[in-house]
Amino acid sequence: MATKTEAKRQAILKVAAEVFQELGYERTSMSEICARVGGSKATLYNYFSSKAELFYEVVNISVEAEFEAVCQAIDPLAEDIAASLHSFGEQLLSLVYSPYIQANRHLIISESSHSELGRLVYERRVLYGKKIASDKLREAMNLGKLRQADPVVATHHLYSLLESELIDRFLFQLLGEVSPEEIKAVAARAVDVFMAAYGTIRLRGQSIG
Repeated sequence: MATKTEAKRQAILKVAAEVFQELGYERTSMSEICARVGGSKATLYNYFSSKAELFYEVVNISVEAEFEAVCQAIDPLAEDIAASLHSFGEQLLSLVYSPYIQANRHLIISESSHSELGRLVYERRVLYGKKIASDKLREAMNLGKLRQADPVVATHHLYSLLESELIDRFLFQLLGEVSPEEIKAVAARAVDVFMAAYGTIRLRGQSIG
């Protein structure tokens, strides 16, 4: 088996990104990527086990910094936990409803029934992000910033509330670009509802403006 190197991996990702952009996901083949990178198919599959995994890594690289920033946006130690959640919501929605992620999200959904692409994104990104969020909500609960509850369920509720005003239009491809002003307003309303359900007695009824 050929020795893996980071330089080779990055070269494959660079070429793959160009091919996916040029041909689209469906028309792109591992053979085409291999031909442009050079070398054998066996070498390509030594780095990436499938086209789905390679596409996932291409998309992941392009948004990795933004995704990690979103994951760390909830601050359980913040004096105003609602404001921290609002900041998290704005960052999450800004990323998820950017034109680039909207387009790839539609593609991933459409491919999920006949490839591993959906499973890869769900396991490596969706579950990963929600695990971090639930850990931070658990800490906020333990600090008395939120009422005691199942933090995993609370995380599902938070994510669902944040997407509730946009998800139907997104799924039916009627959404288009979402302005920063709309994202800010949507996030504020979602966090208001979340705090009404999960805020402590002292915090319930307060608005983050």
